[in-house]
Amino acid sequence: MTDVKLPDPAEKALNFIRDNHLIIRGQKILVAVSGGPDSVCLLHILHSLQEKLEISLHIAHLNHRLRGAESEADAKYVSSLAEKLKIPCTVTEADVRQYRQQHRLSLEEAAREVRYAFLARVAREAGAEKVATGHTLNDHLETILLHFVRGTGIQGLRGLRACQTLEFSGERLTVIRPLLGFRREETEEYCRIHSLSPRQDISNYSLSLLRNRVRHELIPLLQKYNQGIYDVLSRTGQIMDDEIAFLESQVDRVWSQVVSQEDAVLILAKDGLQNLPRALQRHLLRRALASQLGTLKDIEMRHIEGMLQALDLPPGRKISLPGGLHFEVEYKRYLLGRQTESLIPFPEIHGVYSLNIPGKTCLPGWEIDAEILPADQTLLAGIRDEFAACFDFSITGADLSLRTRKKGDRFQPLGMSQIKKVGEFMLNARIPRPWRDRIPIICSPRQIIWLVGCRIDDRVKVTPQTRQALCLRMKRTVETI
Repeated sequence: MTDVKLPDPAEKALNFIRDNHLIIRGQKILVAVSGGPDSVCLLHILHSLQEKLEISLHIAHLNHRLRGAESEADAKYVSSLAEKLKIPCTVTEADVRQYRQQHRLSLEEAAREVRYAFLARVAREAGAEKVATGHTLNDHLETILLHFVRGTGIQGLRGLRACQTLEFSGERLTVIRPLLGFRREETEEYCRIHSLSPRQDISNYSLSLLRNRVRHELIPLLQKYNQGIYDVLSRTGQIMDDEIAFLESQVDRVWSQVVSQEDAVLILAKDGLQNLPRALQRHLLRRALASQLGTLKDIEMRHIEGMLQALDLPPGRKISLPGGLHFEVEYKRYLLGRQTESLIPFPEIHGVYSLNIPGKTCLPGWEIDAEILPADQTLLAGIRDEFAACFDFSITGADLSLRTRKKGDRFQPLGMSQIKKVGEFMLNARIPRPWRDRIPIICSPRQIIWLVGCRIDDRVKVTPQTRQALCLRMKRTVETI
């Protein structure tokens, strides 16, 4: 290859691509071209760099059908540009308004989701490893301010990144932004010099969109206070990126010590999480949300802060989060998921069930085996399971039933000399609140003899005077509770 002297903007883009390792030689790059100055400048520069980078290009354009004839003209312009540059091109259209209504999004959000899903599909079909977009320094700074206004925390303050992996409609795509070091004025000047005549989208001037208000009202106002606001925000983005990279490495270090998963629920160890610095707690919770939702699109700073405040709430408290998630406080752990009740180790019980003594009793969620053994054989019964226990049969009798707790229940917990309310015992024993109405209770006509999985009644325990022992073993018969 001959080393041809490139025009300054192309050199600038080439240096940015190399400094940020955006492109590997031999890759196919899908270029998202709207027809506006930024994307047309991007396409023209990448076309001029094809030999130098040893890449191939494919153009993608989506007609959002939002501006009628203007949208049609944009599509024709991109098609003619692709033909002129002899680059393969995919042009299609989508009904963004219908998608917006179906998914209850803002018009801007709907257009973005439809556009990136389209780009992911075309990239896969064309065999492109990466998607190049024409985002500029202006877009980067507008994004930082938008995130600040919306309250997305330090994550949002890093703005756009030169390379980012996104997921839309179940498809992943790597997005690169080779013009992130360019100002919008530079792309417009480039198009003018090269007589490219890009299209102008008049919706970019509508103040009904928040981004446009930031662009045309907020930034000019900030420039009155500081002419160097672009440099200030750009440095802020870089600093935030560095800070987040460090926090990410720290979350990597502690994640397996604090977080585990059962079914579709994340379990966060209370001691492990509470011992972390506040900044690390915040970042770990953010990653936990991302792992459950697959995206942080609807997560704002107030959601993270709400979870942080919940760390000190009493057990049994729960807060609701976007995407149907719940963050629930237990005594030794926190739960994050949509169906946190799936971790309750007790199947639901409805009604009262008589037990076969001796014999087997089957009921929804449980199987109960009852044996009557000579007292001297009880040690051979191997009663070590929390769902198994032995009792003095002469006290319990054979007329036993199973139910859940009811108001006014009392018993004498093993090792205690006084009667206690069942509710008070559960509270003191730190039994999570969602469990309490599911714990099976074995009763005789006279008293409660066993809170299954918790404690037997002291008055029915096996003693040296016991001649026959009743041994009950309970087995759960559902895999996913």
